[in-house]
Amino acid sequence: MQPKVAIRREHGDKAQDAVALSRRLGLPLIDASHADGPALTLEFHRGRLTLCDHREHRARPVFVDIEVAIRRYPSLPAPKRGPLAQAIGRRTRSIIDATAGWGQDLGLLVAMGYRVTAVERSPVMAMLLEDGFSRLAVNSEFCGPFEPPRLVVADAVHYLSDLHAPPDCVYLDPMFPPKRKQSALTRRRLRLLREVVGDDEDRLRLFASALRTATKRVVVKRPDEAPPIADHPDETYAGKLVRYDVYMHGYRE
Repeated sequence: MQPKVAIRREHGDKAQDAVALSRRLGLPLIDASHADGPALTLEFHRGRLTLCDHREHRARPVFVDIEVAIRRYPSLPAPKRGPLAQAIGRRTRSIIDATAGWGQDLGLLVAMGYRVTAVERSPVMAMLLEDGFSRLAVNSEFCGPFEPPRLVVADAVHYLSDLHAPPDCVYLDPMFPPKRKQSALTRRRLRLLREVVGDDEDRLRLFASALRTATKRVVVKRPDEAPPIADHPDETYAGKLVRYDVYMHGYRE
């Protein structure tokens, strides 16, 4: 069962935004003084929409931060180097990130100049992504050199099946346990994502839908020690902790 999430309202400029968000998502609204609320809350903090876990003492709120990936590069678009870029391919222009989550890989793809559509089925995660996209759009530091990502709130299996203009590539990052070498913040993000979204029990259906949709390739991110989502990928590009399996258009198991 998915945990209950509430909207926590602070006093100040964002109080009305919290009310509007509660109505939009159909989630309960609680005041900051409410002592016995749910474990997870959406809150506006320092101008950002954040997800807070009240089970952890002094845990910092987490939020979608597309800019952090883009700031890695001194100029944009970023060079298409590394295993992710190799897996996506130089001839790829349009990508659907069908498992957007916290948008971390999405930020790298945007920085490299790809045209990216993010698909997220969880309304809670979609609102966090929308907030991150909005902050990116108004940040003058990033205006101009790339195309802003587009957000679609939908079940990716059905969304891909109904597309009239399919993308060059579909990118999949199915849920898997965090590596011990990852930072504490990354592990927290993955744990919270699993709690909000649930397990990817339909990952094989999503993969099949992606294969039918992508005009050039499907890229699947996997832990380095995990078996591929389907046997015999056409190409594989390994990173330090993960790898990217590539299934070309026309692939058959």
